Amino acid sequence: MKRLTSLLFMLSVALLCSAVSPKREFRGAWIQAVNHQFEGIPTAQLKAELTRQLDSLESCGINAILFQVRVEADALYKSELEPWSAYLTGFQGEAPDEDWDPLEFMIEQCHARCMELHAWINPFRAKTTETTEFAPNHQIKTHPERIINYGKLALFNPALQENRDYICKVAADIVTRYDIDGFHIDDYFYPYPDGNLKFNDDASFRKDPRGFKNKDDWRRDNVNLFIEQLYKTVKDIKPWVRFGISPFGIYRNKSAAYPEGSESSGFENWSGLYADVLLWIEKGWMDYCIPQVYWNTGNKAADYSILTKWWSDHAGGCLMYIGQDVERTVKGQDPSHPESHQLRHKMNLQRIMKGLQGSCQWPAKSVVDNPKDYRTILSNEYYNTPALQPVADYMPKNTPGKVRKLMKVETKDGPVLFWTAPKAKKEMDKATQYVVYRFEKGQEINIDDPSHIVAITRRSYLNLPFRDGKTQYIYVVTALNRIQRESVLSKCKVNL
Repeated sequence: MKRLTSLLFMLSVALLCSAVSPKREFRGAWIQAVNHQFEGIPTAQLKAELTRQLDSLESCGINAILFQVRVEADALYKSELEPWSAYLTGFQGEAPDEDWDPLEFMIEQCHARCMELHAWINPFRAKTTETTEFAPNHQIKTHPERIINYGKLALFNPALQENRDYICKVAADIVTRYDIDGFHIDDYFYPYPDGNLKFNDDASFRKDPRGFKNKDDWRRDNVNLFIEQLYKTVKDIKPWVRFGISPFGIYRNKSAAYPEGSESSGFENWSGLYADVLLWIEKGWMDYCIPQVYWNTGNKAADYSILTKWWSDHAGGCLMYIGQDVERTVKGQDPSHPESHQLRHKMNLQRIMKGLQGSCQWPAKSVVDNPKDYRTILSNEYYNTPALQPVADYMPKNTPGKVRKLMKVETKDGPVLFWTAPKAKKEMDKATQYVVYRFEKGQEINIDDPSHIVAITRRSYLNLPFRDGKTQYIYVVTALNRIQRESVLSKCKVNL
């Protein structure tokens, strides 16, 4: 009864807060390749489809794309380390029909829309259940001794330092060569169980137990070593690239052995995938975490409202977002409004929990398809004002200087607001984007209110609407650096 009363109170507060949109919020979407949506499509057609999806996602307020570029030790980008992905061209090792780099294309398209692009890889999977043919330079061909077959899957053995080094080499190649905003890995560490099938790493445990007596603890340490190394790899190359992980939605179930766990009874990160997510948060080995809380409120084993509250309470200094499953959400029933699905319920809950700073939608294609007005609701009710990315306290404190020479200029195309970038000596001091706000005459200048944002842009100008030339506005422009820390404001009066 106490749990039910608490939930009902949270819901009532959430309904009161639902109209408030934060100025900073992660609004992400995963664009996957593993579902075959790109496979074998001619390049021109695929470019058009990706552009269509991005246009739709931009129109509903999505501000970050997590784009899958490595499915099974392959590449949806130009790589000298791994073969072209069969999930792109239909045949592993076969290049696209044009001289085309999908990752570079997506970076350009996202940045043109002032959306972030996070390169998403699956680190340990060497083959999916469907793959039977491999390119000559695939790791299964070149280093079969480092691979463990598990049913129809094949995985890099997490116990081997050679594998950890190799995956970090792949990551370093991506981070070095591409202007990405984030580097992302998903929930696959040790494999999800396949019945009673055993993951055969006995020989590795015997050879190098590193002082561990318990294999489960040893496996967790293998993953911990990898996460620490991967985080440092990314940060040593580009400190501004945010490293994020999307673990399975349950860390540990509450039990006598672990009373701090969630009130759930499902599969666990801790014992099932050997992923010690809270340790990674404690150690600062990731910039953001997106637990895949794909269930609905009311699920007996894994209740959305309970799990989001648990993750919020355990966010620590990490940026914590919630992974949302679009298709399950629209099949659920809002506990307070049975005539509706659970999108509003989930968004309202997320926004009142202090430890949560955004959502990520799975999959992006479902948002685009707009089942039961999912995308429309996001656009009209929750993402109806622009949002900057959240910034964690521990991130670099560098802030760009004020924009200079802010003024209105009359051109043949009408009035244009121009400004000059602030001076900068270091990379983190540079302005990469600008936020433009508009206030009416006499209105308080409050840049914490996102309803005044008229544009987030990478350009140093903005075309202005013209009325009668007699209506006065105050335009304010601030600069953002690579992690979206914001400068102090510059302002000017404009008659339109």
